[in-house]
Amino acid sequence: MSSTAGLVIPCKAAVAWEAGKPLVIEKVEVAPPQAMEVRVKIKYTSLCHTDLYFWEAKGQTPLFPRIFGHEASGIVESVGEGVEHLQVGDHVLPVFTGECGDCAHCKSEESNMCNLLRINTDRGVMLSDGKPRFSIKGTPINHFLGTSTFSEYTVVHSGCLAKINRLAPLDKVCILSCGISTGLGATLNVAKPKKGSSVAVFGLGAVGLAAAEGARISGASRIIGIDRNPKRFEEGIYNVVHCHLPWF
Repeated sequence: MSSTAGLVIPCKAAVAWEAGKPLVIEKVEVAPPQAMEVRVKIKYTSLCHTDLYFWEAKGQTPLFPRIFGHEASGIVESVGEGVEHLQVGDHVLPVFTGECGDCAHCKSEESNMCNLLRINTDRGVMLSDGKPRFSIKGTPINHFLGTSTFSEYTVVHSGCLAKINRLAPLDKVCILSCGISTGLGATLNVAKPKKGSSVAVFGLGAVGLAAAEGARISGASRIIGIDRNPKRFEEGIYNVVHCHLPWF
């Protein structure tokens, strides 16, 4: 058991107080995990365009103050009651589309849209008690996608964490929790290109490059990368198509 288990942890977090306004590094209090929750020490976090979209609050209901972030890697600091598959010290990746493991969707081979933990961008609290685990001098701070990785510590439902090999470099595998898994999964699980087929990928950012890697894994004979930014071809597509990403 960690020395901080059961205690409120003060730490730094990037807090969005208003839509479109610069994030502010604040000292926040992170409460202990409740039933089926895990508190994680975030080691690395990436910036995804989804964070930017909801920070701008264009086209959705604003929910502030809020701690964004969902593409990250970390180490389990403590676990709440009922958590059995994770323990202190485990290396983990947050997953914003979690799985309870018991509902019909989780047991289906065709869907992972869990009845309990499916993505909900309007929810800023934890499921167990309807309260956030973040606060600043008594002021509640909302969560984002059940992950909120722009904080040195965060609390996540245990079904929204994937345990990984401790030898995996946390500074690199953090992108697996969103960008890479999104693109790779779109190819392998949805498009399912047949061996020898031709595949076109529009947009060669992290998601697009991962989709190209998925096409390579599927045995596509020709992979066509399409992007308006010529630098994308020089920086990434050759390595993905010809050398493939090192962690696959």
